[in-house]
Amino acid sequence: MSRLAVPKTYKLYIGGRFPRSESGRSYEVVSAKGAFLANAAKASRKDARDAVVAARAALSGWAGATAYNRGQVLYRIAELMEGRRAQFVDEIQKAEGVSAAAAGAQVDEAIDRWVWYAGWADKFAQVAGNANPVAGPYFNISVPEPTGVVAIVAPQDSSLLGFVSAIAPALVAGNTVVVVASERFPLSAISLSEVLATSDVPGGVVNILTGSPAEIAPWLASHADVNALDLVGAGALEWVDLQIAAADTLKRVLTPENGPDAAAPSLDRIAFFTETKTVWHTKSLL
Repeated sequence: MSRLAVPKTYKLYIGGRFPRSESGRSYEVVSAKGAFLANAAKASRKDARDAVVAARAALSGWAGATAYNRGQVLYRIAELMEGRRAQFVDEIQKAEGVSAAAAGAQVDEAIDRWVWYAGWADKFAQVAGNANPVAGPYFNISVPEPTGVVAIVAPQDSSLLGFVSAIAPALVAGNTVVVVASERFPLSAISLSEVLATSDVPGGVVNILTGSPAEIAPWLASHADVNALDLVGAGALEWVDLQIAAADTLKRVLTPENGPDAAAPSLDRIAFFTETKTVWHTKSLL
């Protein structure tokens, strides 16, 4: 007898859970040749608000963890991705229409970026912070702290690598994220959420929305409880309007990037999602 395969339903990832969109909407994801691959949830503005609530609730625990612990958690993501490498390669092959070698290279690079950022978790503060010279018997020290909840429009032309490249630097710094995955290639992002759910990443630290960035991004840009906005994958949107909306609540904003290596690994990307706290302390006169 022939066996019927069990089709996978790709849902959102909010607060460590996998809900369908509250709107009940979904859309078809097709291969590079136009063949049907799966249905993915189409997030609404209510889903975006729910994701921000989840991110805010998780912020204190994630930001309060030691930098060393955050590095361990991010490295654990890389470990689990390595174990599911074949699944990610298969999804990218079908979605992007690339060879197995090209898909494998993308997966390997995504895994390596987790490892790269994990290694910086307990080190970037020494680079981004400093001891400031002052005229007086004081220590004056500047240290980076997480800015808060970061909303991200992931690169739209990449199934996995661009997605990982966009969220990893914000997480290293202790932020929580709400990320809008590639509308055309969302499957790997949701598969990654299954890795996050079974790793040590606390629920709500990463929240993943699939659907239309043009529909969701304006609500995130204007949301008063979002502290920063990364528009790396928003080049096809009216992103200047998103900047204007973000300015009403004094968000810091990263503008769109183009090219195959958008959001390339950088200490500047980590530092962008931090605020600098400067403390004074008197020197002992003994």
